[in-house]
Amino acid sequence: MTGKPLTLALPKGRLLKPALELLNRLGVDGVDMASRKLIFTDAQRGLRVLILKPADIPTYVEYGAADLGIVGRDMLLEQAPDVYEPLDLGFGFCRLVVAESEELWGRDDPAKWSWVRVATKYPNLTERYFSERGIQVELVRLDGSIELAPLVGLAERIVDLVQSGETLRANGLVEVAEIVRSTARLIVNRASLKTAYGPISAWIGAMKREVAR
Repeated sequence: MTGKPLTLALPKGRLLKPALELLNRLGVDGVDMASRKLIFTDAQRGLRVLILKPADIPTYVEYGAADLGIVGRDMLLEQAPDVYEPLDLGFGFCRLVVAESEELWGRDDPAKWSWVRVATKYPNLTERYFSERGIQVELVRLDGSIELAPLVGLAERIVDLVQSGETLRANGLVEVAEIVRSTARLIVNRASLKTAYGPISAWIGAMKREVAR
């Protein structure tokens, strides 16, 4: 492939393996999951791949450091970046939920909530959810191990992403409400879509066909 290579940002963590499997099916080679490298190049396919924290991908794509990215819908709803979102990739299904301890759940009535303190790494989605229901919310911003917060008295409730709910149960927590459902999405920088319309459209089309199989 000739011309400037496209840059695709992939998320570390749970979405990386299925994202790489999709790319492998499209002929992309040379990305080593076991490596500590953060940049890989597939010259044959005209693609440079960045491995980033999921929360950073919308920023890289919005500001043009990456032409394309794969990221969960939860991050897009939380950050609301100005990017083009052409495709639901269909993998990485999870849900953003409100959870609390089993002990609290036994005597709690969410319909009577007027004020809550919630630990989360999704402050915008959390605030929006509770505000829409007329509930005042005090946010405790965390970046990891959200399930610990109710166990140590930091916050009675959490808002976090779950897949099977196993981690909640293992920590004595119960889901009390679902905020949103999420899957992996392909996002594209708006300027790149104009300046590299042909190659980007080709990638979108190839992914679309592969996802539909």
